Amino acid sequence: MDFGGIDITVERLRSLIGVAVRHAGVDCRIIEVLEDGPSLVLQSDMGQSIQPDQYGEAHRWVPYTLTIPIFTEDKTELNPDFLSLGVIDLDAGSK
Repeated sequence: MDFGGIDITVERLRSLIGVAVRHAGVDCRIIEVLEDGPSLVLQSDMGQSIQPDQYGEAHRWVPYTLTIPIFTEDKTELNPDFLSLGVIDLDAGSK
């Protein structure tokens, strides 16, 4: 999709895997791209959370992760949370 001269493709998003970003004041790293949406999965350096198994029982600690959608719900604009990561340059297209 093209948003104001910025071509957002899954391939371009995948090139961001491993990039350090800051989200809501917390240092994170992009660890995955989910094609459905699409969305970026961030892993935080600030702690861990308990991961439940398929039955909802907690058995292990894992790094805290969160998912940031690329587009707004109606898919007409870029999501402000995605824009706040600073991984794209609005003046020059994708970094």
